[in-house]
Amino acid sequence: MPTVAKDTRATVIPCLRYRNAAAAIDWLCEVFGFEKQLVIKNDDGTIAHAQLSCGNGMIMLGSVLDTPFGKFIKQPDEIGGAETQSAYVVVADADAVYARAKAAKADILIDIKDEDYGGRDFTCRDLEGRIWTFGTYDPWV
Repeated sequence: MPTVAKDTRATVIPCLRYRNAAAAIDWLCEVFGFEKQLVIKNDDGTIAHAQLSCGNGMIMLGSVLDTPFGKFIKQPDEIGGAETQSAYVVVADADAVYARAKAAKADILIDIKDEDYGGRDFTCRDLEGRIWTFGTYDPWV
C-alpha cells in the first residue's frame, strides 16, 4: 500500500475535463452542492486547474486543452455519450440533490430508489454529459 501523507483527507481525487469548465464549476456547485476551493484561470479565461470539495471528498477539473494529459482524455460526446468511469458521491440527503438535479434539467439515467444493499441513490448526467451517482450509501460505516 502506498504511504499516505499524514493529514490527507481524501486519497483518491477524480480529475475531469470540461469544454466550458467555468460553466461546469458553477453548475456543479449550484446543482450538486460542491464548493469552490481553488480556481486558477489561464490568460485566455479557460480554467487551468480547479478544486471543488464535497464533504471530505474533492474533484479536480480544468478546461479541455491540448496538453500532454489532455491527449489521454475523451469527452462523453466524442465516444457516443459513454463514460469509462463515474463518481459516486455520498450525501446525507439524496432526495434533495435529486430535486436540484431535476430542476436543473439534468439527464436522469437511473431514477432515485432504495438499494438492496442499503442507501438511496440516483444516477444522472451533468451539463456536459459526465455520469454521476449520488446516494446515502456509505461504504465506510
